[in-house]
Amino acid sequence: MSVKTINITIDELIEKFKKYNNNEKDIELIRRAYDYAEKKHFGQKRISGDDYILHPLNVALILTEISADAPCMAAALLHDTIEDSDATKEEIEKLFGSEVALLVDGVTKLNKINFTSDSEASAAYQRKILVGLSEDVRVIIIKLADRLHNMRTLDVMSEEKQKKKAKETLEILTPVAHRLGIYKIKSELEDLSLRYLKPDAYFDIVEKLNQKKVERDAAVSKMMDEVSSLLKEHNIPHEIKGRSKSIYSIYNKLAKGKPFSDIYDILALRVFVDTEQECYIALGLIHSKYKPVPKRFKDYIAMPKTNLYQSLHTTVFGIDGELFEIQIRTYEMDKIAEYGIASHWSYKEHKDGATASKDIMEQKLQIFRNIIELNEDSSTPEEFVSSVKKDILSSDVIYVYTPKGDVIELPEGSTPVDFAYKVHSEVGDRMIGAIVNDNIVPLDYKLNTGDIIKINTNKASTPSKDWLSFVVTTGAKNKIRAYFSRLEKDENIEKGSDALEKELRKNNLSINEFLTNKNIDIILDELKLKDIDDLYVNIALGKYTPNQIIKIVNKPEEEKVDIAAKINETNYSKTSFSNNDVLVEGMNEIKASLSSCCKPIPGDNIIGYITRGSGITVHRSTCRNIIDIDERLINVKWNDNVTKKYPSDILVYTNTFDNLLDIITKASSSGIIIDSISTINKSDYKVYNMTVLVENKDKLEKFINDLLNLNFVQKVERSVN
Repeated sequence: MSVKTINITIDELIEKFKKYNNNEKDIELIRRAYDYAEKKHFGQKRISGDDYILHPLNVALILTEISADAPCMAAALLHDTIEDSDATKEEIEKLFGSEVALLVDGVTKLNKINFTSDSEASAAYQRKILVGLSEDVRVIIIKLADRLHNMRTLDVMSEEKQKKKAKETLEILTPVAHRLGIYKIKSELEDLSLRYLKPDAYFDIVEKLNQKKVERDAAVSKMMDEVSSLLKEHNIPHEIKGRSKSIYSIYNKLAKGKPFSDIYDILALRVFVDTEQECYIALGLIHSKYKPVPKRFKDYIAMPKTNLYQSLHTTVFGIDGELFEIQIRTYEMDKIAEYGIASHWSYKEHKDGATASKDIMEQKLQIFRNIIELNEDSSTPEEFVSSVKKDILSSDVIYVYTPKGDVIELPEGSTPVDFAYKVHSEVGDRMIGAIVNDNIVPLDYKLNTGDIIKINTNKASTPSKDWLSFVVTTGAKNKIRAYFSRLEKDENIEKGSDALEKELRKNNLSINEFLTNKNIDIILDELKLKDIDDLYVNIALGKYTPNQIIKIVNKPEEEKVDIAAKINETNYSKTSFSNNDVLVEGMNEIKASLSSCCKPIPGDNIIGYITRGSGITVHRSTCRNIIDIDERLINVKWNDNVTKKYPSDILVYTNTFDNLLDIITKASSSGIIIDSISTINKSDYKVYNMTVLVENKDKLEKFINDLLNLNFVQKVERSVN
């Protein structure tokens, strides 16, 4: 048996659970889940040689440390059954209920997605996972417990797999644990990741820690006795524990150039009391006996961190002048500090058993959702993932406050402009100045933890492009760029329209007479523009003159059909487009391209349209842009040997936006890549507007049918234009 695998039985696990929940129905649910998992994993072994059932038992055991509810415990026991046996979500739902089934299904989906590739496709999936993290935090907590046990037993894997798992853990899962405030799991995951990624550094730190362990333990024990006596004298019930720094935190400080002695020589204590008032009394007593180090006091009780962490931090000169970091908190605060969002499962007795308070859970989940939304406007999947890692998952953060005392978390180096856009995009767009700690500061002022910021606004004010040179958050950058993009486009549309209309008047034409649907199609085809607004913008930017636009429509007829004159009616020839994907009747060496308006794919009925000077565009035969056109059409057909993937637009009508991972999983299992996705929110339905990459029409139709089998999907349509 692996050293880090505990040979626990289901009876022993239930005894752990009963320490915080003795509800008979909950216990019965956990036991039934174990019996089912034991049956499904019967005969299966881990690489270590352990019986496989010990893995879900150990995952569930980790969850008892954070007082996980019964559905979460049951899902932990079942979390590998769908992936590693013939179990199905439907069967689990029938036997254990929809709540457990959704949790098991959520963990299964996370297990199917690879975090470590640097490819664009992998980044797209990372984006969707990070967005999906907020749907049910218990899925993520089970995943963290699952990874913790796997990291504890990683020594049996090959070195390559050790490094791969450790890298994935450190880059994605450990920061998520930090954001959720589950420091107990986060700290162990960090240390284990470092062990396999940087073994020399890891064991060097371990050796140095062990060299003076006896001496340090004695100093801590002596200080604990003194502080305890001090608190007893004043009748404050308490508990004191020594606190050791994690190996990974020491490694990070060494990497920043700090000497080992400076890190190692600071000793640490943690003081636990019953009430918030006693925290401050204990702090006063400690400061009265031991001289505090200036600028090392932090009050996270009055101003909690955004992940709900509360504690008093101080550093004092203790016995023989040694530095001691002391944290003072209540027992409830410690529970939150260790287990973060997971500590907020509150149990309410109902006739159907104890259940987690959904209101409390929803409140805590909103923290993560709000942070994710900051990066939703990133232009590419890679940018989104990079932004999330920087803005959300980074531990280099500051905590600042609104005038009302609300906590705002920002990356180090943030400015008042970053703060304003974090509060609301309208505040950022309208800001004219900032006051920090009652002092007027420049907009590029670097904020510090503890700053209280007031933003002055004016309805007539607008953002400045200069702000882009100093803001650091992706959210602020995106919102500033979006403002100027909207502004410039609107101005250029108006400018281009006016210029064209003025030139048309010189030719005794009105803009309505000139811009008929047919003429618009001719112009857009010729210039390869997407719509009339795009035309106006290009005129405004000087790319085309209004006179050039008029001449496009007024070309002589023989010039319009110069390509068509080359047609003979007997043979198909391969075009130069896209590795000979399309065969064009009678044409040799003529440029062809697939139309972006209807996005044809192999299997579609297609037709070619002869453009002026730009070769042939290939449309679906049902495309609105060519359906009423009789002239300049040419027969084309697909090359039977095409194998690549093509973009296609589909609309997925649903009743909720909560099931994105189900759609992603369907696409992944079908070999289909989701290239882009946006949402349309209507009062009576929700729509995912998706561009997928698919090989042919048959595979697209199969994917559409698979989506229609999902119970939350109402309708799926392929976009025509």
